[in-house]
Amino acid sequence: MPNRVGTKGQLVIEKPIRDQLGIEPGHFAVQQIAGDHVEIRFYPSGHERSLRGLLAEARNRSVTPEEWHEAKAEAWRTAALVAEAGDRED
Repeated sequence: MPNRVGTKGQLVIEKPIRDQLGIEPGHFAVQQIAGDHVEIRFYPSGHERSLRGLLAEARNRSVTPEEWHEAKAEAWRTAALVAEAGDRED
Protein backbone atom coordinates (compact mmCIF):
# COMPACT_ATOMS: atom_id res chain seq x y z
CA MET A 1 0.00 0.00 0.00
CA PRO A 2 1.46 3.42 -0.89
CA ASN A 3 2.25 5.84 1.90
CA ARG A 4 2.65 9.59 1.64
CA VAL A 5 5.96 11.13 2.66
CA GLY A 6 5.43 13.64 5.46
CA THR A 7 6.53 17.27 5.46
CA LYS A 8 9.73 16.33 7.33
CA GLY A 9 10.56 13.53 4.88
CA GLN A 10 9.23 10.85 7.21
CA LEU A 11 7.65 7.64 5.98
CA VAL A 12 5.74 5.01 7.93
CA ILE A 13 6.89 1.43 7.51
CA GLU A 14 3.80 -0.75 7.64
CA LYS A 15 3.40 -2.98 10.68
CA PRO A 16 3.42 -6.31 8.76
CA ILE A 17 6.77 -5.34 7.24
CA ARG A 18 8.19 -4.24 10.61
CA ASP A 19 7.01 -7.48 12.17
CA GLN A 20 8.45 -9.66 9.41
CA LEU A 21 11.84 -7.92 9.56
CA GLY A 22 11.89 -7.65 13.35
CA ILE A 23 12.21 -3.86 13.28
CA GLU A 24 11.72 -2.37 16.74
CA PRO A 25 11.91 1.13 18.21
CA GLY A 26 15.54 2.14 18.58
CA HIS A 27 16.82 0.28 15.52
CA PHE A 28 19.01 2.29 13.17
CA ALA A 29 17.92 2.72 9.57
CA VAL A 30 20.86 2.90 7.16
CA GLN A 31 19.85 4.21 3.76
CA GLN A 32 21.68 4.09 0.45
CA ILE A 33 20.81 4.79 -3.14
CA ALA A 34 20.66 1.69 -5.33
CA GLY A 35 20.09 2.70 -8.92
CA ASP A 36 16.74 4.46 -9.06
CA HIS A 37 15.52 3.51 -5.58
CA VAL A 38 16.53 3.58 -1.93
CA GLU A 39 17.59 0.52 0.06
CA ILE A 40 17.07 0.69 3.81
CA ARG A 41 18.71 -1.77 6.18
CA PHE A 42 17.79 -1.91 9.85
CA TYR A 43 20.23 -2.69 12.66
CA PRO A 44 19.65 -2.98 16.40
CA SER A 45 21.33 -0.15 18.28
CA GLY A 46 23.80 -2.58 19.90
CA HIS A 47 25.63 -2.89 16.60
CA GLU A 48 27.13 0.54 16.99
CA ARG A 49 29.40 -0.89 19.70
CA SER A 50 30.49 -4.10 17.99
CA LEU A 51 30.96 -5.45 14.50
CA ARG A 52 30.43 -8.99 15.75
CA GLY A 53 26.67 -8.89 15.16
CA LEU A 54 27.07 -7.39 11.71
CA LEU A 55 29.47 -10.18 10.75
CA ALA A 56 27.40 -13.00 12.26
CA GLU A 57 25.93 -14.09 8.92
CA ALA A 58 29.36 -14.41 7.31
CA ARG A 59 30.77 -16.21 10.37
CA ASN A 60 27.94 -18.75 10.37
CA ARG A 61 28.45 -20.03 6.83
CA SER A 62 31.31 -21.03 4.61
CA VAL A 63 32.64 -17.99 2.76
CA THR A 64 35.58 -17.38 0.47
CA PRO A 65 38.34 -15.01 1.62
CA GLU A 66 37.00 -12.44 -0.84
CA GLU A 67 33.46 -12.74 0.58
CA TRP A 68 34.83 -12.41 4.13
CA HIS A 69 36.79 -9.29 3.14
CA GLU A 70 33.65 -7.76 1.58
CA ALA A 71 31.55 -8.70 4.63
CA LYS A 72 34.07 -6.95 6.91
CA ALA A 73 34.17 -3.89 4.66
CA GLU A 74 30.37 -3.71 4.59
CA ALA A 75 30.23 -4.08 8.39
CA TRP A 76 32.65 -1.18 8.84
CA ARG A 77 30.67 0.99 6.39
CA THR A 78 27.44 0.17 8.21
CA ALA A 79 28.97 0.81 11.64
CA ALA A 80 30.21 4.20 10.44
CA LEU A 81 26.79 5.12 9.06
CA VAL A 82 25.06 4.00 12.26
CA ALA A 83 27.50 6.02 14.39
CA GLU A 84 26.96 9.05 12.15
CA ALA A 85 23.17 8.67 12.43
CA GLY A 86 23.46 8.47 16.22
CA ASP A 87 25.55 11.66 16.29
CA ARG A 88 22.88 13.49 14.30
CA GLU A 89 20.19 12.46 16.82
CA ASP A 90 22.03 14.07 19.75
